[in-house]
Amino acid sequence: MIPPAFEYARPTSVGEAVRTLADAGEEAKVLAGGQSLLPLLRLRLAFPELVVDVGRIPELRGVREDGGTLVIGALTTHHDVIRDPLVRRHAGLLAEATATVADPAVRHRGTLGGSLAHADPAGDLPAVALALDAELVVAGPGGRRVIPAREFFVDYLQSALAPDELLVEVRIPKTDGWGFHYEKFQRVAQAWAIVGVAALVRRADGHIAEARIGLTNMGSTPLRATAAEQALSGADGPQAVARAAEAAAEGTRPSQDLSASPEYREHLARVLTRRAVLAAGGTG
Repeated sequence: MIPPAFEYARPTSVGEAVRTLADAGEEAKVLAGGQSLLPLLRLRLAFPELVVDVGRIPELRGVREDGGTLVIGALTTHHDVIRDPLVRRHAGLLAEATATVADPAVRHRGTLGGSLAHADPAGDLPAVALALDAELVVAGPGGRRVIPAREFFVDYLQSALAPDELLVEVRIPKTDGWGFHYEKFQRVAQAWAIVGVAALVRRADGHIAEARIGLTNMGSTPLRATAAEQALSGADGPQAVARAAEAAAEGTRPSQDLSASPEYREHLARVLTRRAVLAAGGTG
């Protein structure tokens, strides 16, 4: 289909982009890699009066260290996230999960910031951001503010970004010494995850000292499996992990669609949590 007509702007700095968004109000959409917005335009599911292309703002790309934190520019592509040595060394869960996103063509164009700002609960990376306790830095007319990932995703395809704000970077605490694994079930290769589980495990004295679990496609936003996380504290073997994983679907509200029923998604959440935690803990 042919997208509806819209005006087009291509700012060259964050400040210019914020001013452009502020002038347009709620009638503008940000274009980064385009892998989420362009399909919506073609299907006429989005009708912006203005598209603000931020793809030429160099300060929004790249990965750097800031003490115990990785700082990743919002325009950093999935391909670059996967290959970056800092991400692989200090945030391996992000690299592993990003490698499962769509296909190589999408990963070369799509961006980390675009994926998070799109706020699709079926996307792989929002749940990963939750598990990593990421913080998202946004710029607006009043300056910059930091939004914890747990507060960023507010509803289906809705984030805490104001219409005149731009996501500029993602801050991820280093997870050196943690085991990790991303496990997802999908109907066909390169399709959206029916359910996905992002697991981080820290072991001490032969047992799990701490676990973090992010759930993909188990509600209108990405979720943390807090009941399973609590149950995993002190788990010391596959049977204990399996018992804890039974709590993975508690507090979730999975949807009903052509791919799966809510009950099936709950079953998948339990099975995939067990697999992901065992793999992350080195006992899978």
